[in-house]
Amino acid sequence: MNMRALYTIIIVLVAGTVFGQQLPQYSQYLFNDYAYNPAVAGRYNYIDVKSNHRYQWIGIQDSPRTYTLSAHGPSKNGKHGYGGYIVTDHVGPTRRTGIQMSYAYHFNLSKKVKMSLALSAGFLQLKLDGHKIQLHDAGDNVIVDGVMTAIMPDAKFGLFIHDIENKWFFGASAPQIIRSKIKFRNYGYSNASLDDHYYIAGGYKFDLGDFAVEPSLMVKYADPAPVQVDAMARVIYKDNFWLGAAYRTNDAVSAMIGYTYKNNIMLGFSYDFTTTNLKNYSSGVYEVMLGIKFTRSKTFEEPDTQSSFE
Repeated sequence: MNMRALYTIIIVLVAGTVFGQQLPQYSQYLFNDYAYNPAVAGRYNYIDVKSNHRYQWIGIQDSPRTYTLSAHGPSKNGKHGYGGYIVTDHVGPTRRTGIQMSYAYHFNLSKKVKMSLALSAGFLQLKLDGHKIQLHDAGDNVIVDGVMTAIMPDAKFGLFIHDIENKWFFGASAPQIIRSKIKFRNYGYSNASLDDHYYIAGGYKFDLGDFAVEPSLMVKYADPAPVQVDAMARVIYKDNFWLGAAYRTNDAVSAMIGYTYKNNIMLGFSYDFTTTNLKNYSSGVYEVMLGIKFTRSKTFEEPDTQSSFE
């Protein structure tokens, strides 16, 4: 194995610029929107903690596994939002770990509409474990100590607009705006970099008595990957139990179920039925979400009305 072949592995497995988007995706994006958009921080008058575990392409060896933990909440006057998250994405011999902290500023566009702008910044570590790669030449020492690591700065920008009753929302975010070059220790810079991504999302909640219907849409773009659209709809019963379905273009159809216990603990499960040729080798994708809400005393001027866009 020579350096050119090694960097091919790095670019394909770590950066992902050839075949798709670099960042991990979630079927239950609606319930952990802060992971996509830092401007969500401080939207509610409580501290929101969420954990997502996604296991992709079950049945394929070394398939992607993503773990995310996030928390965000408002200041006492509700004008500021603070948050942070950590994410680990495993793909074969590679691992991507990111940590960021965010700040959001909230202000009124009108008596019934609010907007927030946010910036999130932190670091990203990429790791390639050579012990998990079978070399053509067993004596090749191109990976000096068996492990290659790269650490680089990372940042994200977001905006978020919603009505004070939380019936609808619109958000946009741009991760990886720094476009850091990937530099591995002892090897210098590769041809890969952190490409900027663009997300746009929106949704509306229709109240039907004991039931509610929530359609939502997310559009994702990262050049040169094609635009990807996630369309979701779910039916909620008494703000506690829900069933939903989603479709992701050129990828999968999802089914999901969830329950909120005493308005403080949220559990969600989704299963993706792969629609690409990978369905011949994989039994699908499943994702588990756990959310905990830490309520604080009411200090906001807006009504204490909550949506299940949490």
